[in-house]
Amino acid sequence: MRFDVITLFPELFGPQLSHGVTRRAFESGQVDVRLWQLRDFADDNYRRVDDRPFGGGPGMVMLAEPLERALTAVKRDRLADAQDGGTGPAIIHFSPTGRPMTQALVQDLAQGQGGVLLCGRYEGIDQRFLDRHVTLELSLGDFVLSGGELPAMALLDALARLQDGVLNDAQSHQQDSFSDGLLDCPHYSRPEVLTGLGEDAGALAVPAVLMSGHHANIAKWRRERSLEITSLRRPELIAAARAAGALSKSDEKFLRDLRPQASKPG
Repeated sequence: MRFDVITLFPELFGPQLSHGVTRRAFESGQVDVRLWQLRDFADDNYRRVDDRPFGGGPGMVMLAEPLERALTAVKRDRLADAQDGGTGPAIIHFSPTGRPMTQALVQDLAQGQGGVLLCGRYEGIDQRFLDRHVTLELSLGDFVLSGGELPAMALLDALARLQDGVLNDAQSHQQDSFSDGLLDCPHYSRPEVLTGLGEDAGALAVPAVLMSGHHANIAKWRRERSLEITSLRRPELIAAARAAGALSKSDEKFLRDLRPQASKPG
């Protein structure tokens, strides 16, 4: 899949594309990322891509015309590259007003042909351009960032790790938080007993069940810890899983037994 990123700061993407486990997806071309500097599509000597907002107010607004030229160039290049089957790419804009980015949405996008990632800056983008072209608006959460580059990198990372062969263990992303609608369980590694962390810590041992070699008991422990953490931290996810029929009878019994403990102080 191919993603074209329209941005004022293409250099921000360099470390992501060349470091870490997910770089395998970019180096192999499984996730093909092309960076487009928006200022290259300005039509004046100052390479201006923003101006004051009509109606007054603080900040600047990104101009529609350089974005139109950039998007036209991207579409032309994708067509020459035989992308999108002539249907036109999805145009994704990152905004606090957008749809929350979820694992389910990322999994859906991972089945597609990619698209164009539009990284806004300043107070925003001329609404006429957004109305004319954008097919999906995404948000990382209920907070405001300085631009769309960080959300774009988050999306690319989430997509890259879903590609075949990118992670060392193909089951890794299948056990991630949200993959089954719940938060992930805790994880432990060597040593079996952790010491030397200070007088208050004592000796911290790995839960015995994980050392037992009993796969059914380990799976049960992990499921229960996932249910417990999700119930305490994100109860709305439990409600959604219940509505989707994703909770078994044993899951429901565990949650019922958990409630008195969860209500105790501390």
